[in-house]
Amino acid sequence: MKTLYLLAVLPPEPVYSETWALKQEVHRLTGSRNAVRLPPHITLLPPQRQPDSFEARCTVALTAFAATQGPATVALNGFAWFGERTLFVRVSEPGAIGALHARLVAWCAAHLPEVPTESRPFTPHLTLATRDLPPAQVPALRELFAARPYAAEFVVNRLTLFRHSGQLWEPRAAFDLRGTEAAAPLAG
Repeated sequence: MKTLYLLAVLPPEPVYSETWALKQEVHRLTGSRNAVRLPPHITLLPPQRQPDSFEARCTVALTAFAATQGPATVALNGFAWFGERTLFVRVSEPGAIGALHARLVAWCAAHLPEVPTESRPFTPHLTLATRDLPPAQVPALRELFAARPYAAEFVVNRLTLFRHSGQLWEPRAAFDLRGTEAAAPLAG
């Protein structure tokens, strides 16, 4: 049997609560269930189907990876869209999280070869709603978020592995970044 897994960064407080409130607002305004099925996060490895045996191997490999990685700073600023289907909070300084992602992909190629290589370039973002937004409500939602400011910054100290239960995404393991190889600093 194959199960869906994904690896993500969850923002710490207060960014977690602020962005969770935004996701709940989109859910209330549009009925989007996808908005509230997963906590606020930045995806590092997108959802992928793997056999159940993957989780143990993945946990060992990601524990070793995290031990080599230092914290990375993420800056959020404003909102943007992928097409008409996905509203997200922009990562305004993607260098540090992009460097962490690049090292993660290289690590997976060497230690978890079953993790597929991504075909799209890494565009870090924090999704507020995706896929099930009612098309008729998108123009009003675009207008609402275009006029709204939001900026925050946080330090990434942990990665979280999620497994889909068939109903919802459940956190399965957390990996603290304890190493000295820090991601590129934010441009000042």
